[in-house]
Amino acid sequence: MIDTNDDVSKHSRKAADKTALMTAVDYLARQAHSEKKLREKLERKGFPSDEIDTAIAHLIACRYLDDADLCMQQFMYLYNETQSSVRQICAKLMQRGFDHDLVWSVVPENTYERETAAAERVLAMKFKPTDKYQKMMANLYQKGFSVDVSHAAVQNFTEAGD
Repeated sequence: MIDTNDDVSKHSRKAADKTALMTAVDYLARQAHSEKKLREKLERKGFPSDEIDTAIAHLIACRYLDDADLCMQQFMYLYNETQSSVRQICAKLMQRGFDHDLVWSVVPENTYERETAAAERVLAMKFKPTDKYQKMMANLYQKGFSVDVSHAAVQNFTEAGD
């Protein structure tokens, strides 16, 4: 007869024996995380802060954890693959635990054309070219597009509908 209680206790003992480093590596194997988010996850697991600091320092030294590189990768993915404004993208990355200055440092110099095209795509999904100008402007501004970009996008969108 198999004693399932023994199997359960062995499994929980294995989980309890895991170090902060082993747990962090498991998290990073599944998904890339910022240093801040990884630290939060390890703290929620109940690891002591000195063990977390040591684990994170080791991961940084081994280049498994690199906030600058990860921030750039995630920004470029969102920048190229979504119709979100640069402000929305930056806000999303800061929610993911990246530092404000780091996030804004990866923004390309000239984003006007990309922002205008993204704003036009947003308009095309929600409005008709004959809809009210102010409604379209308000919608774009709420989504983080600048006033200049919003004006240009609405103008292009309404002219294309004529």
